[in-house]
Order: sequence, then structure tokens, then C-alpha cells
Amino acid sequence: MDLEEQILHYYIRIFSIALIFFLILFLFYNYHLLNKNIELVKNEFSIKKGENIENVLIDNVQNISFFDRYLIKIYDQVYFITRKKFIHYGNFKINNNSSLIDFLEIIYNPSNIITKIIIVEGWSKNQLENEIKKYFDKYYLIPYEDIIADTYYYQSRDFQYFIKYLNNNKKKYFRNFKNHEILKNFTENEIMIIGSLIEKEGLDYEDKKKISSVIFNRLNKSMKLQIDATVLFAITNGQYNLERNLLLKDLKIDHPFNTYKINGLPPEPISYVGKKTLDIIFENYKTDFLFYFFNKSLNRHVFSKTFDEHKRKLNEYRNQK
Repeated sequence: MDLEEQILHYYIRIFSIALIFFLILFLFYNYHLLNKNIELVKNEFSIKKGENIENVLIDNVQNISFFDRYLIKIYDQVYFITRKKFIHYGNFKINNNSSLIDFLEIIYNPSNIITKIIIVEGWSKNQLENEIKKYFDKYYLIPYEDIIADTYYYQSRDFQYFIKYLNNNKKKYFRNFKNHEILKNFTENEIMIIGSLIEKEGLDYEDKKKISSVIFNRLNKSMKLQIDATVLFAITNGQYNLERNLLLKDLKIDHPFNTYKINGLPPEPISYVGKKTLDIIFENYKTDFLFYFFNKSLNRHVFSKTFDEHKRKLNEYRNQK
């Protein structure tokens, strides 16, 4: 081997040793970077849709350099290629004394904060708006017929995701009754309308069962429903409480929701409908009742099978006042 070859081999060995040394140093630094404790701006933080890993680090991690962020960007790309994982948007919580790898593992998965929101049956759109604005910066009023009032647990603070979750919940509920006789005669939207009438009129489970039977009995006989709650909605559009009793002239209002004037159901629900009320509808409780009124002294509705019976009970109640 001549001198030039010896020199070449010498430099190759030196280069190889240096390369191995720097590779070991690089791997050691990365290991240290990923496993060292990080300082968070706060333990609970949000990631917006479309944010990249660098912005997330800048906004939430204090003791990290530009060079470190560059290494994490590479790590993020490798993580996506090898494990098909990416950072999620939503709300996250991380404990103190956590490492950078802990931080990354959390944001590579859906939000680990579960939020509880209660949608109360019989609520108006304004009442629901007052609730959802506590949780969402951007939102819109949800149509009554789109969702079922219930208690919901969810992770994402994205309003569209939340709406999709509620929509799917309603679809899943109605799929359970797809062969029910009620759905052979009424559409899902009509069921939601009937449910909203029961919500606004009924007091409790037994009361709602009887009111449900009255509504179906009157619909089957092509009688006007004559439900006071629809008159109240016609006057207020569900935006405020009417601070007075209904008057006879109110019952004559020419309005598409006034069931003293229109035949059949109003065009849309007048409130949000709860699952328990929908369950009552599909229970299909049967009575012969066609009339009812609210007896304040008894604090309950009084039901009748005929108009003569209804008129007699109503006169007895009025004479007691």
C-alpha cells in the first residue's frame, strides 16, 4: 500500500470516527431533549385547528430553543411517517414535571379534557345559547329539530365537531325505532314537533304520557290541537316569557304556530326535546282522553274523554275560585 492510500484510509477512519461521534452526540442530545422536564406556560392549553408543531411549542413551552424546535419539527415529520400520528386540536391538560415526550404523546392524541354540557328539555334557543357560549367562541343557534336534549360528554372544543356529535346521537336514537308503528305514520321531524309540545305542556312523566295520548288522539280525529304553548310561542317566538295569562283574543292570533287556528301540527318544534319525552312518544301510551286543562289548586292537569265532561270539570274548577 503506497503512502497516498495510507493517508486516504487514515482520513476515512478519522471521518468515520468523527461521524459516529457526532451521531452518538446527536442521539444523546435528542434523548436528553425529549426526556428533560419542560416548563409550560400553563397546565391547560388549547391547540387551534391548523396549528403546526412549532407554533404549539412557541405558545406553550418556555424552556425550548430555536434549535430544539427545529429538531422537534424533524421528529414530528418522522413520527407522522412511521406511526401515522399528527397533532390534534382541542383542549389539553398536562401534569407538572412532564417531559417533552410526554407533551408530544398527549397532543398526538385527541383532547384529554372531557367537558360536560347539559341541554335541558324544553329549553329555548336563547337558553341553549347562554349555555354553549361558555364553551365555544364561535357558534350558531341550533335548530330545535336537529338535536336531542340530554347530558353530553365531549372532548373537542370545536363547535362543528360538537354539532356532528349531537346530530349522530339523534340519528342513532331514531335508528332504534326505525320499524316502530309511530314512524310509519309520522316523520322524525313531526315526532320532534310533538315532543316539543309535550315538553312545554307536561309536568312530569305521567302527565306527559297523558298529554302525548291526547295529541295523537286529536290528530287521528283531525281535531285542532288547541295547545296553549303554541299560542305563547306565536306571541313570543320563544325569545322571552309572557308575563301574563293568555287572553281569549290571543287564541285568535293568525299565526302558523297557533294550534287554535291551524289544523294539525305547527311547522317546527317550539323547544328542544329530551330523550325521556321521545321515549314516552314511542311508548305509545293509549287513552281515550281528548281534552285537558290545568287546575292550579291541584297543580296538575285534569283530563276528559268528551267535551261535555271537559266543560263540566272546567266549570266546577272555575266556580271554586
